[in-house]
Amino acid sequence: MEGMDAVSAQRRNRRHRSLRSGVTVGAGAFLMAMLISLPSQSAMQGVHLLLALPLLLLIILVGVMFDVLGVAVTAADDTPFHAMSAKKLPGARQALWLLRRADRVASFCNDVVGDLCGTLSGAAAAAIAYRLGGTRAGLDQTILGMAMLGLVAGLTVGGKAAAKGYAIWNANAIVYRAGRIMAAWEGIRTLLISWRRSPRHRTRGRRDIESGR
Repeated sequence: MEGMDAVSAQRRNRRHRSLRSGVTVGAGAFLMAMLISLPSQSAMQGVHLLLALPLLLLIILVGVMFDVLGVAVTAADDTPFHAMSAKKLPGARQALWLLRRADRVASFCNDVVGDLCGTLSGAAAAAIAYRLGGTRAGLDQTILGMAMLGLVAGLTVGGKAAAKGYAIWNANAIVYRAGRIMAAWEGIRTLLISWRRSPRHRTRGRRDIESGR
């Protein structure tokens, strides 16, 4: 009986954590989308068309790449990463960190980043349609907007659908690549912190302040 009660308590705790995580992620995505939507659309309206189109494709590509990582962390096997971490291979420890938080990483990559990229790509598409309608007489901005949004939706959904199979079959390699990127970033951050805390840097900063006086 005690064992069954413990299992039931663990299940309740998992459900509560999942519910809290879902509410937190949803509220965060809503606020970020509201804060980013209008400024991004206003900013994109001032961008030249030759730059706006590649930028739109880049936003879509980022959304697809994060969706691939979100699928990969849920499909990857952590067994080889334990051996790699024991050998202190770069990126193995970070890959294990991702896999131990697979649900939250997948939610962040697929939901938060996916929604933000969707918001940004929609704003970019609307801005491109606005610019095209202003430079080409006789073009209906409503039709242009619908066509651009349809193009964005097709590229986003099609790209994610095509990449899901790749993410599942190459999950370990994708997670390890992400771990190596995280390890490289941690190394760069450590170097910057060490440089800022070095006595030589402090002395130089003190001299700059004194000379400024």
